[in-house]
Amino acid sequence: MKLSELISKDCTKAAVLFTSKKRVLEYLSELAQQQLPEVDQHEILDALLAREKLGSTGIGKGVALPHGRLIGIEKPLVMILTNQEAIDYDAIDNRPVDVFVGLIVPEGEHQSHLKTLATIADKLRDKEYCRRLRHAQTDEELFEVLDS
Repeated sequence: MKLSELISKDCTKAAVLFTSKKRVLEYLSELAQQQLPEVDQHEILDALLAREKLGSTGIGKGVALPHGRLIGIEKPLVMILTNQEAIDYDAIDNRPVDVFVGLIVPEGEHQSHLKTLATIADKLRDKEYCRRLRHAQTDEELFEVLDS
């Protein structure tokens, strides 16, 4: 499966520059709120932060999968951003992170949530694929990588 089947062009942001985990999560909640206007941005951020409190979503090798569940949405929303510089994210391998794939799913959709996470994580295990994501300088270039 191509990640472009899960992520729209509007949710693809390349070469952004944030210096903290909190700011990345705030930006992901802003991006999500643009796609989910019926949901308050703070509610989205709270869902992401609540999941981080359970343990870091930094899965290693410079990649993080911040995610959360929300009541009142009907389908999953997936976003990707690459940061110009890797930042401390408390990842499981203690390495800084520069590729972030955010996921917001409907509350109660546990199976589809896990399946989507597994699909994304599997794709991000490919070292060459991640290298291409990191080298994308525009949102369009990043989406082209997702579509490959």
